[in-house]
Amino acid sequence: MDDDADQQHPTGAGISAHYPQRQLALARAFLTSTAHPDDNSDDNSDTDSHADAETRRNAEARVARWRAVLAGIADGRLAIGSRTPVAGLPAWVTPEVVRGGFATSAASAEGPLQPYEREAAALAGVAAERGALFAYCLTEPGLSRLYDLLDSGRYEAAVPEEAALLTVAWLVRAGDAAGALELVDVLAPFADRLRFTPRPSALPAPDAEAVHRRTVGDAVTTLTGRRPNAAVEAQREALTVWQPFGDQLLAHWLETAEAGRVLERTPDSAWTERGAMLLRRYEELAAAHTRCTKHRDPKENLGILRGALAETAAGRPLDARRLGLLRHAVASMVRRRGRPGSDRHSELRTRQAVQAAQPSHHDLAQLVLRRLSGLPQETGVADVSPLVADVSAREAHEAHETHEAHATPTGHTTRLPAGTPVPAAIRQVVEAALSAPIDTLVERGMVPSAEVLAELVPQLVAVAGAQSYPDEALRTLMAANYWAFRNRRSLLLSDLTGQVRVDELPWVRAVAGHRVGEDGRAPARTALRRLGELAVQAFPGTLLPNALVRELGVLARQAELDAPFVEELAADIFTGTFTPKYLAAARAAAELLGGTLYERYYAIDYAAVHDLATAEAGKPNRPGRANKAPARGRRPRSSPGFTELCAQRAEVSGGWSIASNGKIIEQAQILTTHNLATLVTRVGISPEPGWDDLAWRSFTTVCRATARIHDNPRPLSTIKDAAYAWRQLVFHLSLCEPAAQARVIAGLRGEAARHPAHVAARLAPALAGLRQAARGGAADADAGRRLLGWTTGPHWLHPAPRT
Repeated sequence: MDDDADQQHPTGAGISAHYPQRQLALARAFLTSTAHPDDNSDDNSDTDSHADAETRRNAEARVARWRAVLAGIADGRLAIGSRTPVAGLPAWVTPEVVRGGFATSAASAEGPLQPYEREAAALAGVAAERGALFAYCLTEPGLSRLYDLLDSGRYEAAVPEEAALLTVAWLVRAGDAAGALELVDVLAPFADRLRFTPRPSALPAPDAEAVHRRTVGDAVTTLTGRRPNAAVEAQREALTVWQPFGDQLLAHWLETAEAGRVLERTPDSAWTERGAMLLRRYEELAAAHTRCTKHRDPKENLGILRGALAETAAGRPLDARRLGLLRHAVASMVRRRGRPGSDRHSELRTRQAVQAAQPSHHDLAQLVLRRLSGLPQETGVADVSPLVADVSAREAHEAHETHEAHATPTGHTTRLPAGTPVPAAIRQVVEAALSAPIDTLVERGMVPSAEVLAELVPQLVAVAGAQSYPDEALRTLMAANYWAFRNRRSLLLSDLTGQVRVDELPWVRAVAGHRVGEDGRAPARTALRRLGELAVQAFPGTLLPNALVRELGVLARQAELDAPFVEELAADIFTGTFTPKYLAAARAAAELLGGTLYERYYAIDYAAVHDLATAEAGKPNRPGRANKAPARGRRPRSSPGFTELCAQRAEVSGGWSIASNGKIIEQAQILTTHNLATLVTRVGISPEPGWDDLAWRSFTTVCRATARIHDNPRPLSTIKDAAYAWRQLVFHLSLCEPAAQARVIAGLRGEAARHPAHVAARLAPALAGLRQAARGGAADADAGRRLLGWTTGPHWLHPAPRT
């Protein structure tokens, strides 16, 4: 959910139906492809059939949503670009939003009654209608049930609206009858349409400190979807079915041999009868075991022996050619493996049987699934070690008994020997469901990127924000509401309009007066500092993703800190202007970086930036005081001075292009440090490894990105990644003590040499520019170059250098 829209269009930019029309065409094409699957697909697979049916249902729903978008645009029910895109629905109602930020004509909380709503209506003895349920919840018995849910915490909210009636109940119990009645008045017009009834849950509210990437149910779904490896299972079938059967055929033919030549003895009737039994046995095996096909080839040894036996058992003598093939096949089989029953042959088959009996990844995945089956599926797990432990003696015994009935012709079964370790590929699936403090997940390497970190943060933000409510039941309710609100998808907005914020929801406003003062702000400040330090320490050289920036902004507002966090803007839909918070963020950078390496390297006049911010604000910002939101109905302001400064620095004038937009946006990121200065000056982060350590690691990120430029046909995004990491390198260096800064800069050339030779050669101009700036000169003088990501022409980092 966005607090400040990432998807912006300027006034009159012509938001049209072209994009929805293309999406509808794409959805229709996908639906057609699922209706006519590939002729080579396995029509007998129940699993594939179920998957195809689910895929078609999803495609049909996607088509329906895009049709609703187009119909709403056509008949005027939808106002694309507005905070209230659906006619008749206020801004606080959660809209159904499809790709690109387009609202359909529906609300997320409407549609057919959910099963839990039907169950609630049945228990209440009222009609299965939302209006009847709403009215029942306002009666004494209805309120009593809501009180029980509030006290137990055993509920969840899929959409924020599902927290509304619980808020009414809390207000009534708290003695705020006026607040409750006012909230009911706001909700009542939509009671027949929207889901305001809470959703019961079998589980209590989650641990405030613990987060998880995946639920147990997610792990089960992933492991269930894994199929046996076809090549491995084909090899297992060959070892356990067809090679033993081939040994039986070979031994049968050797009964007719003298001096190694088969059919030197005339087979008797008993031999022929046993041969017929072997042929019937073959038909049974071929029907039951279909992974291997080599045995069907009449030119293979097994095919030759079987074909000759069929002829002989039918009473037809073998011609000279077939007899020669038979004798050659028998001789080669004996020569390669020995006679069946000989020491050499028995030793080989014993080794192969042991190999075939080893558990496959599929077998071990099934074992882990059994371990997971007894756990709550809707949450994570506090300790994954028992779930990924080696196979126990009890489990090995149970597996042996289970497979004993499926013994192969050799008598061996596929078992799970005690002590067998769970493979890493399976462990990783389960470990993703670990529920632990976020710092622990980062330390264990289970949060591989800042984007993944952003997925986990809303739960922490929800809990931190809820701490400002003194009542425990209300804290739990507001945390659940925030968690649901964060699933609200961003709308496509125009004129720099901001997305709806959580404090605009009527039920959140209704309890705003029940918050406490300074004591309630402290948890948000602690969480903000902790999260900021974690993000900077764990992922140096990486831009903070917008989802994480938004959560930082929420915490800053909860803490009532004047901390201007700014999002990364998209160059393809950039409107050509910035909101005032970008200039406020640049002012924070000016306070921190004036006179530093960062200012010299990027040729910034931070004193002028500070003056510009002061002039546009009309008065100095006072630290510790939150910016007031613009009054309702007033259009958001822009910062013309900051916009002009960025355009001048980008050397862009006139004409629209994505690359030109990108250059302007990059200059805004340089001037603001893209939230790093805000985190230091306003939040007070102090990364534990030290700024020099972060500088080293940022440069390693630069080198890795630069290495990916080589032979890359589309290197521009990689070059931008390198430039982002380089900017963080310069920022961290600027906060180092002079001796540490000099030491790091002196060692960068050696660090570059640890990577492919072209990396050091490509980065040589940037390193020269950095050294020049460190000595007080200009970064782009002489052999130095200033490393930027965006360009309207060829980038100097791309051509392969002479190494």
